[in-house]
Amino acid sequence: MALFRKKTAGKPGEWYYCLQHGRVEEGPQCRAADRLGPYATPEEAARAIETAEARNEEWDDDSRWNDDGEDAGGPGR
Repeated sequence: MALFRKKTAGKPGEWYYCLQHGRVEEGPQCRAADRLGPYATPEEAARAIETAEARNEEWDDDSRWNDDGEDAGGPGR
């Protein structure tokens, strides 16, 4: 076990949404795997889940990608 843990330094005014605690936090307080961000405002961070869901829907509907195993001529083809 390490005596000292290296703390992740954040910039003032960076906001994150912590998935583990379900709240907005200023600066990276929780581990990277448990947070979304950074966002410019606390309001943007509060909408992090909605933003991620909207982006996932966009990507699911993107015709350039095909997860069904059919050759759709996606990237690199």
